[in-house]
Order: sequence, then C-alpha cells, then structure tokens
Amino acid sequence: MLGVALLLYAGVFLGFYLFERAGLGIGHFFYIPILLVALGGGTWAGIGAGALAAGLYALDIVVTPRVPVHDALTTATVIRTITYCLCGGVVGWFADQYRTHVRKLRELADRDFLTGLLNARVFDEALARRCAARTPFVLAIGDMDNLKAVNDAHGHTEGNRVLRQVADALRLATGSADDLARIGGDQFALLTDGTVEEAQAICAVLRKRLGREGLELSFGWSAFDEDGVGPLELLRKADDRLYAAKLLSRNRRAVEALTAAAHQS
Repeated sequence: MLGVALLLYAGVFLGFYLFERAGLGIGHFFYIPILLVALGGGTWAGIGAGALAAGLYALDIVVTPRVPVHDALTTATVIRTITYCLCGGVVGWFADQYRTHVRKLRELADRDFLTGLLNARVFDEALARRCAARTPFVLAIGDMDNLKAVNDAHGHTEGNRVLRQVADALRLATGSADDLARIGGDQFALLTDGTVEEAQAICAVLRKRLGREGLELSFGWSAFDEDGVGPLELLRKADDRLYAAKLLSRNRRAVEALTAAAHQS
C-alpha cells in the first residue's frame, strides 16, 4: 500500500507539471495517496502524508510554468495543507481504531473468557504444530480435585475466582515459550519443551507450587515421541495418567478422612 501511494505521489506530481493550468485542480488527486498512507500507517502517518502532499503541491506550483509562482504561498495553499492533513489524520485514526478492535476480537477468539489463557481450539492448533515440527515436547494436563466442592459450598462466583487463581499460578510457573490453556471447566493443559523425565518433574513441580497456595490439582502427562507422535495419542496417554493420578488422590483423601475419624473417636 505504501509503495502504491509513493507511485501515486509521483504520478500526480508529474501530471500536475505536465497538464495543470489555472483552475484545473489536478492537485486534488493527492488525496488518493494520502488516504492510502493513512489506511496503512494510522493517524500520524496520515498527517505526515498530508503534509508531504502539501509540500509537493507547492513545489509543483513553483516548477510548473503555466501556474503563477505566487500561488505557492497563498491562503488557499494553507487551507489545502490543513485539509490534506485533516483528511489523512481522520482516516488514519479510523484505521487505528479498526486495527485495535480487530486485535481485541482476535484475542477474544483465542483466549478463555474467564482466565485469559489460550482456549481449547488454539491449544489444539498449538499441539498439532508441535507434533508436525517433530521436536521433543511435553504435554501436561491438570485437573482440579475440589472445584465441585468449592462451588457447592461457596457458589460459582467463588469457583470462578479459584479458577482464575489456578490460571495465575500456572502462568507464573511456566515460561513465555510455553503454551498454556484452559481446555475444560476445571482442566488446564500445558505444552513445553522436554523429555519423559522432564515431564514427570514438571508435573511434580506444578503440583507442589499449587499446593502451597491451597490449590489441589492432579496431573497427567505424555511426551513426544515416547508416548506418541500424534495429538490424539498424546492426549489419550496424558488422560490415562491423569485418571490414575486422580484415583490415587481420592484414595489418599479417603484414607486421611478415615484416619481423622478414628482419632476423633
């Protein structure tokens, strides 16, 4: 778009020089490159494009023999300069607003509305890309152990607050190159570089860090390519390990409850 605008600047300048005569108004065609620059560059680029057009217009008057040189510095030229800059600025401002709204809409389409993490669709795309790249990585899936109890005891508002707390804790525990998402009601997923041994270590570290904040999560994991080379294989393996971890967690809590009851009696 900028390249086309520069060509149009040159074309209008040349057309003015070759064909302009008093009252013809070829200088009005400068509005076209001004608008193109404003659409592509935004507010200040549009204002700058208007100023450039005004300068070229004044220069054209000076070098064109059929136009009086004294017309280069008149009230009409000042008004034309203001008009050029205003048109460029206004169109550029609308272009900036449009880009801002598009960026926000894209973020809303890619992000979970509650936690701000990636949503399931974007996470699936990231998992497919990593599988296609065929470099070692780890898939970890975390599931809250007590969200239903929180919702039943304190309501969904408190449950949503806890979900955001979990998301914030996971975000702090992961790196900028990792893909972190909320893929279900109380289920989170992470993609990070690593091997089988690192996958186990990552889950242990996450569980420990979250536990310090009173957040109980069970984790399952899988590693490319030891556990599979496709998204479906890796998700199934991580789900299997997650299910086993949740069974162990439930059994542990049941034993702790029975032990506490025995001590009380």
